[in-house]
Amino acid sequence: MNDSDIIKATEQKIEEICACETPANAENIRRAYRYARSLHEGQYRKSGEPYIIHPVETAYILSQLGMDPEAIEAGLLHDCIEDTCVTYNDIKKEFGDSVALLVDGVTKLGHIVYSSREEEQMEDLRKMFLAMAKDIRVIIIKLADRLHNMRTNQYWNPRKRSEKALETMEIYAPLAHRLGMQTIKKELEDISLQILDPVGCDEITSFLAGKKVKLHEFLQSIENTIAQRLRAEGIEFEIKSRVKHLYSIYRKVYGQNLNFDEIYDICATRVIVEDIHDCYNVLGVIHELFRLVPGRFKDYISTPKPNGYQSLHTSVIGNDGVPIEVQIRTKQMDQMAEYGIAAHWKYKDGLRGQQNEEAFAWVRQLLESQQDSDAEDFIKNIKVDMFSDEVFVFTPKGDVISLPNGATPIDFAYAIHSQVGNRMTGAKVNGRIVTIDYALKNGDVVDIITSSSSTGPKRDWMQIVKTSSARTKMKQWFKKERREENIETGRAELERELKIGLLWDTFNQKDFQTVLLRRFDFPSLDELYASIGYGGIAMSRIIARVREEHTKQQKQRENPAAQIMKSDKNRKPSNSGVIVEGLDNCLVKFSKCCCPIPGDDIIGFVTRGYGVSVHRKDCGNVRTSLNKDSEYGRWIKAEWDDNADRKNYSVALRITAKTRTGVLADIVTVISNMKIGVTELNARDTADGQTNIFLTALVSGREQLSLLMQRIRKSTGVYDITRCIEGKEEN
Repeated sequence: MNDSDIIKATEQKIEEICACETPANAENIRRAYRYARSLHEGQYRKSGEPYIIHPVETAYILSQLGMDPEAIEAGLLHDCIEDTCVTYNDIKKEFGDSVALLVDGVTKLGHIVYSSREEEQMEDLRKMFLAMAKDIRVIIIKLADRLHNMRTNQYWNPRKRSEKALETMEIYAPLAHRLGMQTIKKELEDISLQILDPVGCDEITSFLAGKKVKLHEFLQSIENTIAQRLRAEGIEFEIKSRVKHLYSIYRKVYGQNLNFDEIYDICATRVIVEDIHDCYNVLGVIHELFRLVPGRFKDYISTPKPNGYQSLHTSVIGNDGVPIEVQIRTKQMDQMAEYGIAAHWKYKDGLRGQQNEEAFAWVRQLLESQQDSDAEDFIKNIKVDMFSDEVFVFTPKGDVISLPNGATPIDFAYAIHSQVGNRMTGAKVNGRIVTIDYALKNGDVVDIITSSSSTGPKRDWMQIVKTSSARTKMKQWFKKERREENIETGRAELERELKIGLLWDTFNQKDFQTVLLRRFDFPSLDELYASIGYGGIAMSRIIARVREEHTKQQKQRENPAAQIMKSDKNRKPSNSGVIVEGLDNCLVKFSKCCCPIPGDDIIGFVTRGYGVSVHRKDCGNVRTSLNKDSEYGRWIKAEWDDNADRKNYSVALRITAKTRTGVLADIVTVISNMKIGVTELNARDTADGQTNIFLTALVSGREQLSLLMQRIRKSTGVYDITRCIEGKEEN
């Protein structure tokens, strides 16, 4: 389709959305569409389609979920702050506080340069969770946005497809599950699986295709048997049957290491009735008709999941001895199972009062438990805390506590209250005393034994607990109550580990300690020891850094190139604006293979007769050279001198744009307005209607480069802009 046909199709989608709204709300949605369309005018997706198609599809998904007009408006506007010239205040002025907050909540922190992808991902997620704590609709909009992007993943390059699929599988699909939005979760998982393991996915698809007729006949037989009996009982019902989705089967095959012939419970039948009383009546009928599989009955009606899911689950032996899962629920429960938290808007009541507090409680708890985490720990902990399988246990008063699978009585105690955990001396499960590392099971009644004379949590508990919430609360206790003990414990543990690895002498070098403290942001060695003592920093991170320095020093002693650094172990500034370890004002040149600029992580290479060549650490030549024993010892530490006079540095960029008259002039205007110099510029058209523009700009550092790339990306017709490393694109 050409652009006009696509615009016509998007307008039809908007009218489809508006048909379900009041006239006033419909007009607001049309106004948001016109506003977004004008801002995204001239922007195109990787597919070559006008960009507006994406926000319209996002809004359409939200409409199908039954979301309110404000959420739909925000879905239409969700990329405006990030990808166009408008600001939060502009959106607020045009569409009000609520819509502006929703749009801002799903906007990435695109203006900031991060030291790693993990740090960038962490801060974007933290920002999103903070916005969720104010309005849960933020994550529903983000899920709709991610779902449409995943549906059109074929236009991404292979690396981006894999990265986005992995992120979707690890973060967004579990988030949809946490919100009870099973329809979204299943589609995200299946699309991600097709990207991450296409071979395994094809095997499952072929297996199901071969059994399609047999499975259909089997499910039809089960349905007929149940329906005949329920009619005789006078129960009104609806029956739905399905084969479980791809990823569910994939987890059984590859997660449990089973052959296809060993998988039986790939089918499920759902019986939907009018009220809860009928649910239990149907359960009795099912157990009369079929033989029960022991241990597979679950009552999520009397004990709902934290995401609001309610249903009766039972597994029975169907015809031909094949197991099948039967789910029994009311119509409203079925809506909640499919749409989760979005079902509240589908019923036009939103989230109010206590419902609202319960919906946000887990978000707030997550933020509190992760507030002091670094990037690596944050991403790791949210996967455990929020996305692992759950167990449901009870307090002696009958309150339900949800914990990750494998959680212990210690996790339970801290889930009740910090003081309960700090004063814990033991635990009873189902009336019997258990060890503190006992793995809690569904339905356990847990009674924590406490004592006012308790000396607090034990350090080895940190290795036992499963939840970061419990671990964080213990860290806070150790940090506050046992500082001197933490210092002694940390020092002793670090010394023991370093001596085992023959690294103690390296660590005791004063210059190295200074660098280490600066790297991990500790003001003194005592603070470092204290943090190790109470678990604030993982010992493995310290050991890895010391081992890295030790290995480098060994290589330097073995390599003649190290002799040029023998006199002075202190960093000395260079006129180039780079501080090179051990060299006094040596000749420094910047490699042309990766064009490093201030803000990049850099490393120096001692050349033969030409001084030090500075490279980016992610440069391909660095990776290749480090694998050569003959060159390993010639790599030395280098960093940017923050006190040096700033100069301009060359950086190569590749711009992909729609072929049109004036596109090059628009880009040059952007560069000129920012007063940025250009040393090289050329463009060539391709057969698919695109123009590739290559330019070398002179920038002061990554901050200015990020701003330049952002402004060029907003130019009419620009699809993408990437930094080039060794002739390859960098995303």
